[in-house]
Amino acid sequence: KALPAPDLDSVITRGYEAPQGDVETTLAQIWQALLGVEQVGRHDHFFELGGHSLLAVSLIERMRQVGLSADVRVLFGQPTLSALAAAVGGYCEVEVPANGIARDCTRIMPDMLSLTRLDQEAIDRIVASVPGGAGNVQDIYPLAPLQEGILYHHLSAEQGDPYLLQALFGLRDRQRLDDFILALQSVIDRHDILRTAIVWEGLDEPQQVVWRQAPLKLEAFEPDPQGAGIVEQLQQRFDARLYGLDMTQAPLMHLAFAEDKPNQRWVALLLFHHIALDHTALKVVQREMQAHLLGLVGQLDAAVPYRNYVAQARLGVSQEEHEAFFRDMLGDVEEPTLPFGLQQVQGDGHDIEEAGRLLERDLSRRLRRLARRSGVGTASLCHLAWAQVLACVSGKSEVVFGTVLLGRMQGGQGADRALGMFINTLPLRVSVDDQDVRTGVQAVHGRLTALLGHEHASLALAQRCSGVSAPAPLFSALLNYRNSSEQVDALEVDAAWQGIETLDGESRTNYPLTLSVDDLGEDFALTVLVKNGIGAQRVCAYMERALQSLATALESSPATRLHDLAVLPHAERERVLEAFNATTRAYPRDKTVHAVFEQQAQDCADAIAVVHDEQCLTYGELNIRANRLARHLAGLGVQPGDRVALGLARSVELLVSQLAVLKCAAVYVPLDTSAPLERQQFMVDDSGAKVLLTQSSLVSAKSAVRVDLDRLELAEASTDLDLPQSAEAVAYIMYTSGSTGTPKGVLVPHRAINRLVINNGYADFNARDRVAFASNPAFDASTLDVWAPLLNGGCVVVVDQDVLLSRERFARLLTEQRVSVLWMTAGLFHQYAAGLMPVFKHLRYLIVGGDVLDPAVIGRV
Repeated sequence: KALPAPDLDSVITRGYEAPQGDVETTLAQIWQALLGVEQVGRHDHFFELGGHSLLAVSLIERMRQVGLSADVRVLFGQPTLSALAAAVGGYCEVEVPANGIARDCTRIMPDMLSLTRLDQEAIDRIVASVPGGAGNVQDIYPLAPLQEGILYHHLSAEQGDPYLLQALFGLRDRQRLDDFILALQSVIDRHDILRTAIVWEGLDEPQQVVWRQAPLKLEAFEPDPQGAGIVEQLQQRFDARLYGLDMTQAPLMHLAFAEDKPNQRWVALLLFHHIALDHTALKVVQREMQAHLLGLVGQLDAAVPYRNYVAQARLGVSQEEHEAFFRDMLGDVEEPTLPFGLQQVQGDGHDIEEAGRLLERDLSRRLRRLARRSGVGTASLCHLAWAQVLACVSGKSEVVFGTVLLGRMQGGQGADRALGMFINTLPLRVSVDDQDVRTGVQAVHGRLTALLGHEHASLALAQRCSGVSAPAPLFSALLNYRNSSEQVDALEVDAAWQGIETLDGESRTNYPLTLSVDDLGEDFALTVLVKNGIGAQRVCAYMERALQSLATALESSPATRLHDLAVLPHAERERVLEAFNATTRAYPRDKTVHAVFEQQAQDCADAIAVVHDEQCLTYGELNIRANRLARHLAGLGVQPGDRVALGLARSVELLVSQLAVLKCAAVYVPLDTSAPLERQQFMVDDSGAKVLLTQSSLVSAKSAVRVDLDRLELAEASTDLDLPQSAEAVAYIMYTSGSTGTPKGVLVPHRAINRLVINNGYADFNARDRVAFASNPAFDASTLDVWAPLLNGGCVVVVDQDVLLSRERFARLLTEQRVSVLWMTAGLFHQYAAGLMPVFKHLRYLIVGGDVLDPAVIGRV
C-alpha cells in the first residue's frame, strides 16, 4: 500500500538554511529519504515534517549505520536537524559482550555466560531441560523487563494463559499448509528468540535459553464428525483461556491443523506466546515468511540476536537512574487511577469486550496538521485525549495510565527489524486541570520524551516509586499507540500468500481497559478492550469526542483550559444532563403522611393493612386504633412538634404508635430495643422526647413519661383529629449508627416519606403488594417497609426477630404470606441468598443495600 500524498497545508514551512558540515549534511540526506521530502534545512523540525516514533527508530538505526550516534531523547526534545547534529557523539551505546558458548561446546561453564551469572549447578540444571543437552544450547541470559511481567502473569494464572495468542488460517490444500509450515520453520531457524525457552525452577532469577534447533510443534487435530464445525472445534480445543504452552520448551509456538472437507480446505491454528513476539516482531515474521514463500530468503538481512536488546536493557541506564526518574514523576501519587472503578489488573481476558472504529478522515487530517504545527507527534495528542477520558471516568484531574513503549529506541543495532519482545509498559502521569490546551500538549510531549530514556525500566520498579502501596495497582488503563502504516508491494503479497488467508486473530489483555490507536498512515483506528458491562463502543466514542474537542480548541481557542474540553458525545451528554435528571414526578408533596393514610382508610376500609402472626387489621381498624391512641397522647399533653420515643419491636403496636404520633402532629423517634440502654437513653435525651411508648416487659429509658401499651385501655373517640400541619413538618427523627463518632439525629419531613414510596420512579408500589417488615425499626429501610404498603393500599407483613434469624422459617413465612416486596441488608442477602432462591422468583421487587454487594451472588439470583 502506497503512502498517501503529503498534505502540504500541514507542513510547517520555516526559513530554509542549508545544512552545515558533514554531520548535518548526512542527517539531512537520511531525513529526506525517511520523510519523503525534497530538501531539509538545518532548522527543519522532525515532527513538523511528518516524523513519528517508528520513523525515529529507523532514523536512529540509519544514523548508526553511518557511524553517528545520539540520545534519542534529543530527537524528541529538540527535534531540529541542527540540534540533533550537535548531539551526535554525546551518547555512548552499550557494548554488547560476546557470547562465550562455542558451537561444539560439550559442557557450559559459568565464564561462558556473558549476560548472566549462574553457578555450575544451575547451568547443569538448565542444560538438562534442553533436548540434546549442551550441544543444543546456543545462549543463556535473563529476561527483558516486560518479559518478567509476562512470566509473572503466566505463573499466576489459575488456568490458561493471558498472554497466549492465536491466529487462524485457511489454506487451499495440503501443499499450501506444508508451504506455510516450512516458511514459518525457516523464520524460527533464523531468529534466536523463536528458539527460546524460559526456565525458572530452582533458579534465583528466571533465564531464557536459546536452543540451536527447535522444530515447530505440529499437531494434526482429529475433529468429532458429530460435533460443531471444524474451526469452532479447533478453537474450543485450544482456547487460551483453558490451554497453555509449556514455557520450558522451545519454540513457544504450536500449530494445530485439520482438514475442513465441507469447505474444501485445510485450517491451521497457530498459538504463539507474547513473551517472544510483540506487534512489530509479528510484522517481521510475516515479511520473512513472505520472502520464503517467494524464494527470496537470500535477500534478507542477517538476523539480529535478541541478546543485543537484553544487554541494552540490563547494562544501559542504571536502576538508580530509573528509580530517581520515577520517584520524581510518581512519588506523591498516593491514589491509583481506576477508570469506572476497574482495579483487577491480573485478569485472563475471558470477560473482555472488544470494539473498534475508524476516525473520520477529516478529523485524522486535522490531528496530523495540528501535531505538526505544535512540533509534536500525533501520539502526544492521543495520550492527552486519553488522559481526558480517564479523568472523566475516574473523577480525577490528574491521572496515571500505562503507555506501551516500542522499546526499540535504545534497543541496539538492528532493533528496527529484530524479533522479540521489545515493547514495555510504563506509567505516564498527565494533568488535565487548569492549564491551557497548548501547554497541556507540550507537557505530555515532554513527559513522553523523558520516558523514552527509561523505556527499559521494569513496571514493578516504577510502581514501587509511587505512593500507592502494594498490592493496589497504580493504574488499570493502558494506551497502546502503534504506527501501523507500511509500504508493501501488493503484487508480491498476492503472489506469496495465494491460497493462504487469515481467518481470525485474537487480541487479549490482562488489563481491564486498553485503548489501541493504530496510525494507518492517513487514517487512525481505535480499538478498545474493556471489561464486560462498561461498553467498548462507548469508550471509543469518548476517545473520539476527546480528540475532536482537543483539535477544535487547538485550532480556534488554544487558551481553553483542559478541564473545559468535552469528553462525552453529544447524545450521552444530553442523556446525562437532561434525561437522567428528568426526575420530576407527581406525588402528594403537600399532604402529611397520616392524611394520605387516612384517605386509604376511607377508600379501602376493609382491605388488610397489617398481618402479624394471628393478628390481622384492616385499614379501617388500624385507623381507629391509631386515632384512639393519638387522642390519649394529646390528653397526656403531647403538642404538635413534640417528640415521642417508640421503644417497640416490629409489631402491630409499632404501626399504630407511628400513626398515632403523626396524627398528633408530633414526631416519632424509633429506638432499637436490642441496643444498649445507654444508647437508647442518649436518643431520648438528645431528641427531647416527652413520652416513651413501649411494652411493660421492656427495660427502657427513664427521662420521658412511660406508656406501656399492653396495659393501656383506650376508650377515646375513634375519629380523625384533623390537626393542621404542613408536609414540610418533621415526621420522625432517626439516628445514624455513630460509627464515625456520636450518633446524629436526622429529621425527615412528611413530604420526603411520600416522595420515597409514591410514584418514585424506581418501584411502582400498589394495593396488591405485600411488603415484608423485616428491617430494624430504628434503621431507615423500615420507612420503606412500613409506608410503601400503607400509603399505597398494600399490606405490611411483620416479621419477628426469631423468624428473621432462621433462613428456613424466614423463607417459609415469605412464601406463606405471598410477600411481593422484600428489602434486605447486603449482609443478610449474601448469607440467605442460596436458600431464598425459590422465594425470589415470586417477588415483584427485591431491594438490597447498605453495603457492597457481591456481583457473583447477584448474578446467581
